[in-house]
Amino acid sequence: MPHERLPTIADIEAAGRRISGVASRTPLVESPALSRKFGKRIYLKLECFQPIRVFKIRGAYNKISQISAEKIVAASSGNHGIAVAYSSRLLRKQCTVVVPTGAVKEKIEIIQENGAEVVKFGKYHADREEKAREIAGCTAATFVPPFNDPDIIAGQGTCGLEIAQQLDQVDSVIVPVGGGGLISGIAIAIKSLKPSTRVYGVEPSGAAKMQASLKAGKIVRVEDPKSIADGLIPASVGELTLEACKKNVDGMFTVPDDEILSAMRLLIREAHIFPEPSGSAPLAVLSKQEEANKLGDRVVLVISGGNVSLSLLNRLIS
Repeated sequence: MPHERLPTIADIEAAGRRISGVASRTPLVESPALSRKFGKRIYLKLECFQPIRVFKIRGAYNKISQISAEKIVAASSGNHGIAVAYSSRLLRKQCTVVVPTGAVKEKIEIIQENGAEVVKFGKYHADREEKAREIAGCTAATFVPPFNDPDIIAGQGTCGLEIAQQLDQVDSVIVPVGGGGLISGIAIAIKSLKPSTRVYGVEPSGAAKMQASLKAGKIVRVEDPKSIADGLIPASVGELTLEACKKNVDGMFTVPDDEILSAMRLLIREAHIFPEPSGSAPLAVLSKQEEANKLGDRVVLVISGGNVSLSLLNRLIS
């Protein structure tokens, strides 16, 4: 993708105008209970309060609203598919989403509720993407990528734009990393508007592909990525998202699944929200003193989504 360039702050601001009235300007609130527990000012950027309960609506609507084709196709483990289906419905486009054979049942149902056709195929993102591109080729549909795309990154960057507008002083922002679209956009926005703020990513230990890629200076593919955080397990990041992170991200953390689940339980108990595992990963970073020390006093956790499966919720609460 050498011809594509990273979005600028102007692109992110334009995306903000495009998605206005469709994506919510989500709350950024301090959690007194978490601030007390961790001895810092802990703020939660509540993307779980989007109309589709996940940040992905930002990038998907920004991208699809600029596409003239009548048919849209996407490959997704769930949340990107929900965002593409929802945006396609609003923009009166036909939509097909290719999901893994083991996708979360609730996520498939939401995609279908929004009028999209669901095709179950393969286990890994690369297989799904190949299938989606094949469908696009046969049906004259436009393929909407999940993260490695300037319009998607610009849309996700509007989350960072809001953080910069909502809080005067921020020491660190912690963002969950799947393919890297969200952290790329947020980091471009934050570094443009508040250059001294540090931006960190967090990945599950079983799928630490951005950390490995930054270390190697090139895309590293993780064989058989695994995690309870189904939104954070693409096998690799994209050229654009890696470039954005090289330029703008201050560091990457990894957290094991048991700590992600503990963080999820803590957010349910102390903040009274229902985050999915992917959205709980940023809080898990704070449980390690050595890592928490790097973050400064005012820390924003991006709670990226709340499409949690009922069976997992049941297990956690009981």
